[in-house]
Amino acid sequence: MSEYWTLPTLDDRAIWSVRVLDAASGAPLLEHNQDTQCETASIGKIFLLIEVARRIEDGTLQLGQRVQVPAEFAVADSGILYRMRDQLLCVDDLALLVGAFSDNLATNTLLHLCGLETVRMVAPGLGYRHTALHDYLRDERTPDLPWTPSFGTARELADVMLRLAAGDVHSPAVSARVLDWLAANADTSLLADSFLVDPLAHVDADYQGIVLRHKTGSTNFARIDVGHVSGPAGSVAYAVAANWKNQSADLRAPVIDAMRAIGEQIRGHITGRPREE
Repeated sequence: MSEYWTLPTLDDRAIWSVRVLDAASGAPLLEHNQDTQCETASIGKIFLLIEVARRIEDGTLQLGQRVQVPAEFAVADSGILYRMRDQLLCVDDLALLVGAFSDNLATNTLLHLCGLETVRMVAPGLGYRHTALHDYLRDERTPDLPWTPSFGTARELADVMLRLAAGDVHSPAVSARVLDWLAANADTSLLADSFLVDPLAHVDADYQGIVLRHKTGSTNFARIDVGHVSGPAGSVAYAVAANWKNQSADLRAPVIDAMRAIGEQIRGHITGRPREE
């Protein structure tokens, strides 16, 4: 860990996995239990987007190809597609909904299109042993279903964001397309809250020249934020995950406070500037 970085107080009732990398050198700036595997809620959708982008680039899928939402994988909660009157959307728009709103129904539609078993192998195919998308999104996860929709470690999740930014996931074109979908992410409530970007409009550089590409995941016992963020003074790839599944208390407040403290250090590092009052 760099002497210039300080790990904030992490509530010990939660399981944590933290890793922050300098994007230019790949050197770790901050880390804590980076190889601890956590349930990562929606984070595994990144690997679905990678597979969709790969198929678009090789011609297997077409951007404008319209896809019927499968009735057997109907799901609500995260996203807006389940509330839309016209749900017959094209591949590109479905992927954009996943990137922008972590849309569960759009996710399940694209998962059905690509095949769950195929998408499960995307992360292992990239060399990750402890991180993957594991199942469809479900309104209820009963004991007979896979234990989690996705799982991962901070080491591997920070690495995939580093590689996406470097154009090193399959190809520069695939990497750029995934990052373009993630650029629309409207959830800046976790670590990225410290960057002070406009949640609904940060495709281009925003506050203090910050460019953010990230994905979040939330459940009633988990908060995860992984991303790549750049500013005039540098770039960082990061992954912070916290789980408190077996706790009676809801730890989202102390968990998000710690995430924001890490985010503030990242913001100062990439901008070289204090907050502007």
